[in-house]
Amino acid sequence: MTEPSAKILVVDDEPHIRDLLSTSLRFAGFDVRAVGAGAAAISAVLEDEPDLILLDVMLPDISGFGVTKRLRASGFTSPILFLTAKDDTDDKITGLTVGGDDYVTKPFSLDEIIARIKAILRRTMAETDDATIHVGELAMNQDTHEVTVGGEEIELSPTEFKLLRYLMLNANRVLSKAQILDHVWEYDFNGDVGIVESYISYLRRKIDDGAAEPMIVTKRGFGYMLKSPKA
Repeated sequence: MTEPSAKILVVDDEPHIRDLLSTSLRFAGFDVRAVGAGAAAISAVLEDEPDLILLDVMLPDISGFGVTKRLRASGFTSPILFLTAKDDTDDKITGLTVGGDDYVTKPFSLDEIIARIKAILRRTMAETDDATIHVGELAMNQDTHEVTVGGEEIELSPTEFKLLRYLMLNANRVLSKAQILDHVWEYDFNGDVGIVESYISYLRRKIDDGAAEPMIVTKRGFGYMLKSPKA
């Protein structure tokens, strides 16, 4: 199964947002079902087994966090992307710790949502067509675990590989230390963010050594970004 044929469940109680998301995602080639409440979302998951859920946090019956807890407890493993009305760190932390994969803050860009969905599906869907990820001069073969910079192979530890893969799948997007901990180390938010700083430093020595312009960029107060060089 390729990304554009993936099944997306949209859950939002505001009809105009639900319709806007559904129309845009269908236009992007996804198979979309939309519902307006938490209980309906749980029923839709049981019926359709979507590949990804786009889930509003504020719902009239069960919150998006409550829906996620129930789905994860029942064994549902597909990714969940939260829509949150405010840029609230506590909300984001709660969302990721109950089993969400990412979040987008309203008002959102449709292009950003589609890009996030594609990045998450590349990371999680086993049937991905292309085993090799490219960002600038970086190339990573996800099957053989071979990584090259400008055609030169570099040796990475398993953790360095996992971290670089997460950065590459989200190139040109700032990732917080908390997000990186959650996806790479699978820690909860009591984990030590210092380990993220250490491994970013290790990676920089291997992929940015001697580079005119570093690829791994620190966004102070926010996190890190793997920057794709301009053509």
